[in-house]
Amino acid sequence: MPIEIGLERKREMPRILLTLLLSLSILAWPMAEVQAADGKSRTSQVKAKKSKAKNQIKAKHKKKIAKRGQRNQQAARDAELDRALTNGNLQLRSHSALVINQATGELVYTKNPEVETPIASITKLMTAVVTLDAGLPLDEQITINAEDLDRLKGTGSRLPLGATLTRRELLHLALIASENRAAAALSRAYPGGREAFVEAMNRKARGLGMQNTHYVDGTGLSSHNRSTAMDLAKLVDVASRQYPTIREISTIGSYDVEVEGRKRARQIAYMNTNALTRNKDWDIGISKTGYISEAGHCLVMQTRIGGQKMVIVLLDSWGKWSRIGDAQRIKRWIENGGAERVASRAGRAT
Repeated sequence: MPIEIGLERKREMPRILLTLLLSLSILAWPMAEVQAADGKSRTSQVKAKKSKAKNQIKAKHKKKIAKRGQRNQQAARDAELDRALTNGNLQLRSHSALVINQATGELVYTKNPEVETPIASITKLMTAVVTLDAGLPLDEQITINAEDLDRLKGTGSRLPLGATLTRRELLHLALIASENRAAAALSRAYPGGREAFVEAMNRKARGLGMQNTHYVDGTGLSSHNRSTAMDLAKLVDVASRQYPTIREISTIGSYDVEVEGRKRARQIAYMNTNALTRNKDWDIGISKTGYISEAGHCLVMQTRIGGQKMVIVLLDSWGKWSRIGDAQRIKRWIENGGAERVASRAGRAT
């Protein structure tokens, strides 16, 4: 009996082994599929990384080519500009322009200097002059009221009705930020009111020899505030020589004031409308910008270029930044000796 059982077990062994092998193969098959899938995934990832790396290299190469092209184009533009500047062709975008050597009175550059045109907020430079001439206390407080609103063009203001500031603070806002309510309040608080203030503006203009200049308000909002580049150069010259307060205020890059709110006081930050006052490459003694649609973009400055004090007047420029571009061209032209070369050729021609 035991012998028969042993023989039977021996006969069953191959079948058991076969069953085990089949079971193992069944278990191994999905694992092999997973390994194969993992292998394919890793291969795809490697290919994707290589492709990404190639694309990045191509993109960097394209950027380098683009930058090189931009540099070449800029170099070509600079060379063209240098040639134009050498010949005195400044290609200014301002319709009227004037550059005067303040020390000698020499006309360094002129373009329509006698054309009478609206001057927008350049008017506020005379507003500051007349205010200071009156000798009024600069620490006197003035409250913004409804009379100071712009009812001509409807311009807004961050200076709220009821805000109380000193005359000095109002001068800062009028000269730095061209704040219309500040300028309107200064003229309203003048002895005799706005009518007397405007009379003083025109009287001062005549006294300075500004024969083609006329003022109708202290803000410049009206297009009837008119002048010429030649006349405004006289105003800038006098302001820079005789009014240290205007020199100090108009060249500040930014200025903050505190006004009372409904619940608490709040700070209002104002930036100078002439971005060049924040440019370390410029040494500016007087600055004022202006804009209304009738006047275009305007800029007057007293500045030092090439060791010389210059008065620059730019009126009716095409766009907001073109007056800055014009000033930069003038500076570059003078620093590169363009003015001397043009003057020398003019001297030889006569």
